[in-house]
Amino acid sequence: MADNARAKRLADLIREVVAQKLQRGIKDPRLGSHVTITDTRVTGDLREATVFYTVYGDDEERQAAAAGLESAKGILRSEVGKAAGVKFTPTLAFVMDALPDTAKNIEDLLDKARQSDAKVREASANARYAGEPDPYRKPGEDDEDDEADAADETDDTAK
Repeated sequence: MADNARAKRLADLIREVVAQKLQRGIKDPRLGSHVTITDTRVTGDLREATVFYTVYGDDEERQAAAAGLESAKGILRSEVGKAAGVKFTPTLAFVMDALPDTAKNIEDLLDKARQSDAKVREASANARYAGEPDPYRKPGEDDEDDEADAADETDDTAK
């Protein structure tokens, strides 16, 4: 079993090689400049690599890019083998990265929270406190009221 540092180095190399080959070496129109390699992960035994990618465009372009990557998998694997110089070239699996969709979802939730905060701010613009402006007692104030309240309580318990 390889160490994690070696797997990380191989993953970085695979990401670079695949990105360069997609940009310069493969002439498939489905894999134009709208495919971006975002991350690569290699298993501990260095036998399998998962390449995460995003596609700029609509669902048709995403499906076309997935088909293009599947058809170019052999060429990309041989390029990785040439660059890596390892005994066994890892198999490549291409997975659509969910990061852009997750980021869009988070942005939508943040927008909703901003709108809710604006509504609360609007509603509280002319609001006043229910009690006095300063509800806390200060030392020396209302000592007479405290004594009168204490006297009333003792009278009630005596009856």
